[in-house]
Amino acid sequence: QVQLVESGGGLVQAGGSLRLSCAASRRTFNSATAWFRQAPGKEREFVAATTWSGSNTYYTDSVRGRFTISRDNAKDTVYLQMNSLKPEDTAVYYCAANLKPGITTISRDYDYWGQGTQVTVSS
Repeated sequence: QVQLVESGGGLVQAGGSLRLSCAASRRTFNSATAWFRQAPGKEREFVAATTWSGSNTYYTDSVRGRFTISRDNAKDTVYLQMNSLKPEDTAVYYCAANLKPGITTISRDYDYWGQGTQVTVSS
């Protein structure tokens, strides 16, 4: 079993930045980790993912160039640096771990989920 704990959410003005963190309770070798988000009244959507090594990353089109996913395996932590935030980025952000090595954008492919952290971007 792996527990994921997100942190770093908050309220920020449009154009601002936040960095989310996702700490795992134990090392998950060869796992891929992703960030998803869910806005009120909308389905959960894929945001970004990284492989265990960090050599491969993938982003949804709406955040590419503004968000950066990275990981520090020594700390069992994955980060999501979010720059140039927009009001439409407002959502609860979830971290998810897939014990398989490949990146997938499908939420049901992920084995473990965190509790989520709220990100609110004001206009």
